[in-house]
Amino acid sequence: MVLLVAALGVAACSGSSGSSGDGSLSRDGGPGGGVRPVTTTPDTATTTTTGALPGSTGTTATTAPPATAAPRPAPARVPAGTDAVVEKHVDGDTIVVSGGRKVRLIGIDTPETKDPRKPVQCFGREAALVTASLVPVGERVRLVADVEPFDRYGRTLAYVYRLSDGLFVNAELVRLGYASVYTYPPNVAHAEEFVALGRRAREAGAGLWGACGGPGVPAGTPAGSGGGGTGGGGGACSPAYPTVCIPPPPPDLDCGEVAARRFRVVAPDPHRFDRDGDGVGCES
Repeated sequence: MVLLVAALGVAACSGSSGSSGDGSLSRDGGPGGGVRPVTTTPDTATTTTTGALPGSTGTTATTAPPATAAPRPAPARVPAGTDAVVEKHVDGDTIVVSGGRKVRLIGIDTPETKDPRKPVQCFGREAALVTASLVPVGERVRLVADVEPFDRYGRTLAYVYRLSDGLFVNAELVRLGYASVYTYPPNVAHAEEFVALGRRAREAGAGLWGACGGPGVPAGTPAGSGGGGTGGGGGACSPAYPTVCIPPPPPDLDCGEVAARRFRVVAPDPHRFDRDGDGVGCES
């Protein structure tokens, strides 16, 4: 009888102090010999097993993995269209691409600088410079048509996408406040998107909304003013960045807050875009 009881006690101790096949239990080596919980922490849910006494079954609880921030959306796929290379800039909303084809960006309107029937308008120069920085000469773009392929002047009507990263140029000009919305049916595929972007730009006082008070304002005439108009805007482009239009501080900007890349920088570089001092800003 004594031998039988001893054998049963050994078996019981072996069963409670060992580790199960999944490693969920182990005996604490400290005084008291209690069973400590072992928590697995992989990428999936966490399972915790606890037991108050050796040999007891304990309880098992499953806890969802910690919440994480939603992943950044992937860039939208560039729609099907015709690929071309930028050859020239006419103004903020018109470019010339491969073969001399003149392209008018659909759904937007930048202040006039070249229309002989209208005076040069406030923020026209700035808008032209920004378009040139978004799609410089040599940049590969995709032209996406709407209902009508041409306007009455024979220009190709297109939504323009920068192929290097999928940037939707029409929308970017509205978002930054360098263009206002110009809805001309039946070419209205992105009208709602442009209206929403334009409203936010206006409310934030971005671009021409803050510098000129709105579109269609005649530009001022003082020499060397770099544009400007009755609503302000003189000197809206910092002379430190002569090939693009970036306003001087405040606020202080970094490369993640401007669309232009690899542009010329001259002293004093108020935004510190040229970190390595080679005369080229925002190189990556």
